[in-house]
Amino acid sequence: MVPERERFTTAEWKLVQRLNTPARVQRFFSSMPYNWEHDRETMRSFRELIREHEAHCLEAAVGAAVILEQHGYAPLLLDLESHDLLDHVIFVFKENGRWGSIARSRDIGLHGRKAVFRSIRDLVWSYFDPYVDLSGRLKGYALTSLYELGNYDWRFSPRKMTKIEDHLRAIPHTPLRSSDKRYQKLLARYQQYKKRYPDRSPSYYDSRPKWML
Repeated sequence: MVPERERFTTAEWKLVQRLNTPARVQRFFSSMPYNWEHDRETMRSFRELIREHEAHCLEAAVGAAVILEQHGYAPLLLDLESHDLLDHVIFVFKENGRWGSIARSRDIGLHGRKAVFRSIRDLVWSYFDPYVDLSGRLKGYALTSLYELGNYDWRFSPRKMTKIEDHLRAIPHTPLRSSDKRYQKLLARYQQYKKRYPDRSPSYYDSRPKWML
C-alpha cells in the first residue's frame, strides 16, 4: 500500500512533492554526494539516505522508488549483473510506452536514461558500453518490484536493508550475450582514456544523447 502523507516528515514530504517527475528526481540524485561506504557497507532506506545526504546506486534506486511511488509510478528496480560481481541497480519507469531509468553512480555513463527505449533489454544495452571499465562487463539483468518484498519497510527503516540485496541476487537473471571483439575494443578505449585522464569519467559513448543527467 502506498504510504499516506502522515508517514513522511514535513521536510521529506516537501521534497517528495517538489520532485514530481523522473527528470527532477534524477537531477536531485545526480547532485547528491556519492556514498563511497568508506567506513562500512550501507543499504539505507529513503529516510536514512535523505538524512545522511549521500547515496550509492542501490540507495538512490530505492529512494527514487519511494519518491515516484507518490506520483503514480511502480517501484521497479533493475539489477545489471556484471562479470566482476559489481552489479549496478537502477530505478526504471515507463512513460508513453517507453522505458527510462534513474540511477546514481561513480561514473556519469551509468546515470539515468530518458524514456525512449522500447524494451527493458534495449534499456540494458544502453548501459553496456559505459559499463566497461578495467573489470566490468554486463552479463545479465533482472527486473523486480519492491512490492515483492511484502511488508518489508524499504521506505523508512533505520536498519540496513540487506533483504533487498538478497532479493536482487536471488531472482533469475536474463543473460546478455555480447561480442568479445566488441568488449576488447571498448576496454582498450577505456584504458587509453584513463591513462590520459585518470581522474575523469568518460562520456564519449554513442548513447549519450539518451542519457538523463
